[in-house]
Amino acid sequence: MITRLRSLSRQWTILVPVLAVVLLVFTWGRDLPGAVVALVTLVLAGSVLAAVHHAEVVAHRVGEPFGSLVLAIAVTIIEVALIVTLMADGGAKSSTLARDTVFAAVMIACNGIVGLCLLAASLRHGTAVFNPEGTGAALATVATLATLSLVLPTFTTSKPGPEFSSLQLTFAALSSLILYGLFVATQTVRHRDYFLPITRQGGVITADDHAAPPSARAAWLGLGLLGLALIGVVGLAKSVSPTIENGVAAAGLHQAVVGVVIALLVLLPETIAALRSARRDRVQTSLNLALGSAMASIGLTIPAVALASVWLSGPLVLGLSSTHMLLLALTVVVSSLTVVPGRATPLQGGVHLVIFAAYLELAVNP
Repeated sequence: MITRLRSLSRQWTILVPVLAVVLLVFTWGRDLPGAVVALVTLVLAGSVLAAVHHAEVVAHRVGEPFGSLVLAIAVTIIEVALIVTLMADGGAKSSTLARDTVFAAVMIACNGIVGLCLLAASLRHGTAVFNPEGTGAALATVATLATLSLVLPTFTTSKPGPEFSSLQLTFAALSSLILYGLFVATQTVRHRDYFLPITRQGGVITADDHAAPPSARAAWLGLGLLGLALIGVVGLAKSVSPTIENGVAAAGLHQAVVGVVIALLVLLPETIAALRSARRDRVQTSLNLALGSAMASIGLTIPAVALASVWLSGPLVLGLSSTHMLLLALTVVVSSLTVVPGRATPLQGGVHLVIFAAYLELAVNP
C-alpha cells in the first residue's frame, strides 16, 4: 500500500490534469457552493504546477527558443478562449474585458515577470545577462502591438468612445497577426541565435547542460498533458469566475480587477517557468517567456476578439485610459533602458516591480 501511494505521488503531474478536466465536466455552468469552490481552487493550483512541469519537459526536448514559444502560444490560446467565453456570458458589462485582460497580461509580463526574473538572477549570480538583440526585437514588437491595438482606439474619431470602427478593427487584427508571425519566423528560423541563453562572456548556450533531453515519446506525452492541464486551468478559472466577480463587486473594486485576476491565473505557469530559468542563469529564456507571453496575448487575442465581435452583442472597448497609457509609456521607456546594456542588476528588477506594483494599486484604487 505504501509503495502504491509513493508511486501515485510521483505521478501527480499526470493525475492532476486528468482530475481537473473531470472536475471541469461536473462543475461547468453550475452555481458552486463554497466547499466546491475551495476544491476547484486547490485543483486549479495543482494544474498550474503540472502545466509548468510538462512545459519544461517539452522545452527541454525541443530546445530554446521553441520551448518558450510552445508555452506562450498554448497559454494564450486558452486565454483567448476564456476571454471570448466570458464576453459571451457577460453582456454589456464585459465590453472592456478583452482590453483589461490583455493590458494586464502586458503589465504582468513586462514588469512583474521581467522584474522578478531580473531580481532573482542578479541576486543569485551578481548580474543578469541576456542577448539585447533578441530581447530588443521582442520589446519593439510588444510596444508596437500594444500601441496599435490599445492606444490608438482612444484617439480615433470614426466611432464615439475608445472604440475602433469595423475597418480599423480589421486592420488592427491583421497587423497583429502579421507582426506576430514575423516575430515567430525571426525567433525560430532566421535569427534563432538571438533568442538563446548566453554565458557571462557572451557565448551562446546551444544545449542544456543539466540533464539529457527526454525521449520523443515523453515529450509528446508532456505536450498532451500540457494541453490538458491548461484546459483545466482556464476551465476551472471560468468556473470560479462568478465567485471572483462577486467578490470584486462586494469589495467595491473596479471591474478591471476581474481582468487582472484572469491574467494572473493564466500567466502563473509562465511566471513559475520563467523564474526557474532565471535562477538557473538562463535569463534569456525567462525574457523569451515574458515578452513572448505579452506579444502572443495581443497578437492572438485581438484578432480572435475581432472575429468574435461579429456575433457578440454590445460594444468592444479597446482604448486605454490616460493613466494606463502613461503606465504603458513608462514601461516601454524603462524596458528599453533595461534591454540596451544586455545585463541587469537588482536595481533594474526592482524598478520593474515598482511599476507593476503601481499598476496593481491603480487597478484596485483608480
